[in-house]
Amino acid sequence: MSLAVPVGAHGIRADRFVADATGMSRAHVQRLIREGRLTRDGRPMRASLLVWAGDALELDVPEVRPPEVLAEPIPLRIVYQDDDLLIIDKPAGLVTHPAPGHAGGTLVNALLALGGPETFGGIAGVARPGIVHRLDRDTSGLLMVARNDRAQASLMAQLKARRVKKTYLALVGGEPPATAGRIEAPIGRDPRHRTRMAVVPDGRPAVTAYRVRERFGAWTFLEVDLVTGRTHQIRVHLASIGHPVAGDPVYATGAVRRGPEGLGRLFLHAWRLELEAPAGGRVIHATAPLPDDLERVLTALRRGRQGSGA
Repeated sequence: MSLAVPVGAHGIRADRFVADATGMSRAHVQRLIREGRLTRDGRPMRASLLVWAGDALELDVPEVRPPEVLAEPIPLRIVYQDDDLLIIDKPAGLVTHPAPGHAGGTLVNALLALGGPETFGGIAGVARPGIVHRLDRDTSGLLMVARNDRAQASLMAQLKARRVKKTYLALVGGEPPATAGRIEAPIGRDPRHRTRMAVVPDGRPAVTAYRVRERFGAWTFLEVDLVTGRTHQIRVHLASIGHPVAGDPVYATGAVRRGPEGLGRLFLHAWRLELEAPAGGRVIHATAPLPDDLERVLTALRRGRQGSGA
């Protein structure tokens, strides 16, 4: 992979420049540099070396080796595809990629049934072919998958630069007083419960915006813009302002944790994506309608509202 250093990157560290230019994590870039895979004029670079405008760097990203995960014929709903990109409407209950406790039955297993690992980008590693971001298991909706390394690098860079617009639909407990709001609060590991995230002073910056679509008294239906992409961000931010997502088993309690009648899972759906095509620069828009199980919950709430005369 060839990387030309622009004027705006003059004088910054090599590892930081490569991470910003490719969208890879800095830790992953540093591993590649330690392996001698980043060169300038044919000479291996150190992570701490500075790059200068006009430099031509070469990054050797290892080819994808056959993954240990197996292809599985899991049905997938593809809402958009071209030579560089798939956009999948992931159902609730499907884990994005293999992890401890989920070696099979994941989106990656389903993707491998569509083609071998060479069919997708390999930058994220052999266990995550084409993966550029993830959704929680119980969150449904749109997920991007890269079909080659160039597309994967482009999509990861867009995500890092916050150029991908991601909008979710959520049902929350209570009634936010304003019709629109913006939550800016850092997120990190909960110091008391290390398996959870929380708003903490030393966390990573996180921004979530929301707009009210419908009010149902004890419940409110929101449209939520994910400006940054921290782990569990929407769930943590909404819980932090006293309006946790309905059906959330981690960040909600009591009646909100159970959700309204008929809700059997987290009421959170990745509804809309807007991004730049990896090749050509055109804007791609994709939407995924609210799944039937969540739509039925809203229908029941609307009937209840009408029955009460609200």
